[in-house]
Amino acid sequence: MKISKYNSFYYQGSGEVFTGAAGGVITQVGDYKVHTFNSTSNFIVSTLGTDSTVEYLVVAGGGGGAVGNSSGYGGGGGGAGGLLTNTGLTIAVQSYAVTIGAGGGSASAGNNSVFSSITANGGGRGGFGGSTTSQDGGNGGSGGGGGATLTGTQTIGGTGSQGSNGGSGFRGNSGIAGGGGGAGQVGENGTQTSGGNGGNGTASSISGSSVTFAGGGGAGSYSQTCNGGTGGGGAGGRNSGAVSPVSGTVNRGGGGGGSGTASAGASGGSGIVIIKYKFQ
Repeated sequence: MKISKYNSFYYQGSGEVFTGAAGGVITQVGDYKVHTFNSTSNFIVSTLGTDSTVEYLVVAGGGGGAVGNSSGYGGGGGGAGGLLTNTGLTIAVQSYAVTIGAGGGSASAGNNSVFSSITANGGGRGGFGGSTTSQDGGNGGSGGGGGATLTGTQTIGGTGSQGSNGGSGFRGNSGIAGGGGGAGQVGENGTQTSGGNGGNGTASSISGSSVTFAGGGGAGSYSQTCNGGTGGGGAGGRNSGAVSPVSGTVNRGGGGGGSGTASAGASGGSGIVIIKYKFQ
């Protein structure tokens, strides 16, 4: 006799047992349940299946873009939050805390996202820009972009531990900073005439459709609009026309855009955790 898979999660005839769990927003993709966590909560395993493993995607909060200065030497774009994904993570019957990292504010690193033993590191902050002094991008899941400068030492982008490095800021008679790194691509370097776009993120189909996460933030500049990377990275602001930088997309882990003026850089986007397992 076949016992309902929705109540007991197993078939008596075959002896196969399926995992049952609660928490987050639950959807069904074929024979799999998908738990999506957009905010901090708990993944509660009530029944352990014959296959006691799950697939996961853990994305941290993106770093904030940095401030520039009144002369238009732009701040670096924020680095994307770290992105970790894999199959075969063993679970047990227990409650797992799921932490969703918030995006960093202006020139601040993003916050870590955590599930079980998996910790994705927050994105690196962008480096501030200035005519005489500037700052390197911060390290993180992906590195933040370096600030632009006229007379100071050329800045470098931050190092990405779970993504890509940020781009370097330009040193010279220009105001273009470096773009933040993305999960799938380094941030572009600022140059005399171009650059500073955020690095692209990485696509995942864990939810049943392809979605790109963890794009780097675009740099701030004097006159050029620097785009954020695909996957939620925000575009950089610019001095000319007083264009404001754009924040990273919520629950995508994108870096915030750097400012092209003395106003604040944009915030990074918050992270996300997605867990998938066979339930029938």
